[in-house]
Amino acid sequence: MTDLLKDALRKAAMFCAYQERTQQEVRNRLKEWGIYGDDAEEVIAELIQQNYLNEERFAQSFAGGKFRIKGWGKRKIKQHLQQRGITGYNLDQAMNGIAPDDYRTTLSELLDKKRRSLRDDNPLIIKQKLARYAFSKGYEPDLVWQVLENTD
Repeated sequence: MTDLLKDALRKAAMFCAYQERTQQEVRNRLKEWGIYGDDAEEVIAELIQQNYLNEERFAQSFAGGKFRIKGWGKRKIKQHLQQRGITGYNLDQAMNGIAPDDYRTTLSELLDKKRRSLRDDNPLIIKQKLARYAFSKGYEPDLVWQVLENTD
């Protein structure tokens, strides 16, 4: 490994140690540093071997954080993970990491909080606004309507 690659590996290791990253994010950063092709893949392989880079860990951390902190639904989380190049097994593991009971409870709490902020007398308009809000957060329409029906 040349000195340039050793330096890139050291910088990439620090980049990954700061927070979880995807291979694509590291590849893009290496490109900014002028490391391309096989050299970039060699650095990425070394980061994976040293456990600085782990896409399953990234996917679970990302999904858990967006769900717990931002209240995102599975559809939105899945879309953002796919945009970051996470697919297949890692994507499934991230989605399975969200407990169904917690998921439904979080949706109910989000809708209750939103309902308190709405100022309208027409219950149909309120329900429509709540549904639109939940859809924008990435929740599945079937679940949203179920929760809205149960809270009347």
